[in-house]
Amino acid sequence: MGKDVITPEAAGTIPGLFLERVKRTPDAVALRQFDEKTGEWRQNTWREVYKIVACWQSAVENEGLKPGERAAIMARNSMEWAFFDLATLAAGLVVVPIYLKESHANVVHIMRDSGARLLIIEDVDSWNALAPIHGELKNLVRVLVVKPFKGAQKSGLVRYIDDWICHEDLEVAPSEELTPQSPATVVYTSGTTGPPKGVLLSHRNIVWDAWAGIQHFDVLTEDMFLSFLPLTHMFERTAGYYIPMMTGATICYARSVKTIAEDMLSQHPTILITVPLVLQRVYEKVMGQLQKGPSFKKAVFQFVMGVGKRRFLHRQGRGAWSPLLLLWPLLFLLVGKKVLDGMGGRIRTVVSGGAPLAADIWKMFVYLGLPIIQGYGLTETSPVISVNKIEDNTEGSVGTLLPEVKARIEPTGELLVKGPMVMSGYWNNPSATAAVIDKEGWFHTGDVGEFRGGRLFITGRLKQIIVMSNGEKVPPEGVEEAVRSLPLFENVMVFGEKKPYLILVASVNKALTDDFARQKGLPGAGINDPNLQAALIQATNEKLAGFPAYAKMRKLLLTTETWSPDNGLTTNTLKVRRKEVVERYSAEIEKLYAQNNVG
Repeated sequence: MGKDVITPEAAGTIPGLFLERVKRTPDAVALRQFDEKTGEWRQNTWREVYKIVACWQSAVENEGLKPGERAAIMARNSMEWAFFDLATLAAGLVVVPIYLKESHANVVHIMRDSGARLLIIEDVDSWNALAPIHGELKNLVRVLVVKPFKGAQKSGLVRYIDDWICHEDLEVAPSEELTPQSPATVVYTSGTTGPPKGVLLSHRNIVWDAWAGIQHFDVLTEDMFLSFLPLTHMFERTAGYYIPMMTGATICYARSVKTIAEDMLSQHPTILITVPLVLQRVYEKVMGQLQKGPSFKKAVFQFVMGVGKRRFLHRQGRGAWSPLLLLWPLLFLLVGKKVLDGMGGRIRTVVSGGAPLAADIWKMFVYLGLPIIQGYGLTETSPVISVNKIEDNTEGSVGTLLPEVKARIEPTGELLVKGPMVMSGYWNNPSATAAVIDKEGWFHTGDVGEFRGGRLFITGRLKQIIVMSNGEKVPPEGVEEAVRSLPLFENVMVFGEKKPYLILVASVNKALTDDFARQKGLPGAGINDPNLQAALIQATNEKLAGFPAYAKMRKLLLTTETWSPDNGLTTNTLKVRRKEVVERYSAEIEKLYAQNNVG
């Protein structure tokens, strides 16, 4: 037990990383997942995974694909995802992940653009759902279905995966053509505008980024990661899949996004790789229970938070010791441990990325003694660029740069980076590559940032700055991050382009909104009730106390409609699609601006 980190030099490639892990800890538990047949959780050691991957590699190579050709995977996180990934990479192929609920148009674009010859898909229903575009997928030589299905044939285009693989005692033999510089994956960004672009990452990009990430937070061989963010997202793939392999930790696959809370309670993970939305749900639950509880509970919570803040600052070397800290073991048992127990009881590190984490949510976790660190990155950078450290953890910051990463801030405020993790370029798109990687090799992130004391702060998105009719410029991300900490807001978007003032478009949690209405003496008030709206505008602007007057909200447009990838209002990584939200609610937005009263 303890640390057992495989260096990029020892690994070389992702299959090399896997083989080194099997060599070092063959009998340690590698993967865990729920077995729907038995109703129990099962696990495989690294040695057992090796034997399975060897059979999968043999089957892949029997398809006659050449090193460098592409293989797509359209399935949920599972052992099979890892088996396919490792087998195809060992065969020298390039993995193309596709979101399970990706639109037909995007699936066609990705399959055509990548030229994928092999596709593994979750179940036959998912394949049948693609029936309207089957004729567009002419490059495919084989479609492999993870789950058994009726009418499965021993030959033909569509095969059940167990019928396709052999069950012999074979060895994993990485292609002789494979080098650290070989392409490993083409990941299509789910960008908020335009068709997805394929990001080409090498084995070196990914292996190095995984290693650099764990220079900022410790991972032990006894750690367990709970995998629930889609493996199509490079954040989960690097941090929640390759880092455990690099460190000898265990990966446990959650049954689904809906069962995360239950799976944490039954599997007791120690490390979570997550996005703010998941942490927001925990925060909302805690705040909701407080609101319903007696006033003395709220007072105790605030006292614990106050002492927790003192403790945190003292441990960070930014605050003096106080006698109140002697109370911490008891205070933690009263509050912090209960929150921790609700997450399985063993969490020792939470790494949050993908979007900014609201300050109030960060404070709750950190001040209650639950270590959470924020990081920053992009698909194009494999993905991590910077991350906080437990011992150097700053509110609002995305941490310090990873080793060997260089950065500079342009006069426009845009962050530029260089390092071993930067992509080779966009697949089949040299003009798009030239637009983001300049002649000096700097990658233009498109994000606005600044350094304070060596720590990176991301303050906005270069192309998303709102220019109001009065000439004021507002980066919406900071405003949205602040108001999102109101638990009743599920998703928010600030609007005000070429307008005299800002309005907030938000999807709300109906139950929490009803609770808020009752607290304000407005039981039964609907989301469009003028008095409730006034109270919500006041609560919203209290969250914006540190912002200039023009950044305050004058009106709200509320909806109980959930924003999700299914209705096109968020990306697959749950980022709000601004253009689509504006289009969906354009009539209501214009109606608000047309009204004479402005708040």
